[in-house]
Amino acid sequence: MRSVSGARLAVGRRDEAGFSLIELMVVVLIIAVLIAIAVPTFLGARQKSQDRAAQASLRTGLTAIRTAYVDGQSYITAAVQLSSIEPTLTYATAAGASSGGPHIIAVDAVGDQEVGMAVLAADGVCWELFDSAVSAGTTYGSVPHSTATTCTAPGAALPAASW
Repeated sequence: MRSVSGARLAVGRRDEAGFSLIELMVVVLIIAVLIAIAVPTFLGARQKSQDRAAQASLRTGLTAIRTAYVDGQSYITAAVQLSSIEPTLTYATAAGASSGGPHIIAVDAVGDQEVGMAVLAADGVCWELFDSAVSAGTTYGSVPHSTATTCTAPGAALPAASW
């Protein structure tokens, strides 16, 4: 340090009030890496939740149709009563195709003793079940991701599967 006319001057010292470009680039790179890790994790969790919502609706629909089946011993007459038993879901019984969200269930009564149900999840997976009152019990299955906008209720037993 030198003193010139009573004032002290610092030699070689700069006033550093801010960040350098390299420091800012490092921070941006760290944020980009964190985002690259978080986005796929978020999308995977979102897909799982959409699938679980569809499966829960399908199980609720199965409980409703079994409840109606107990009264008349016929899945054909039970399918007509579904809206009054479980009004939180929408049932497509005429065409047997689900065309929207996890709350629209396709129902296809195959005779008095068997019923197929399906629901289209928001991520494009068609979740299905087939229930037989006389033999096989309930089987579950799914059709993998597709571009289809509808999901048809199965008219025959599915291969045994689990969710």
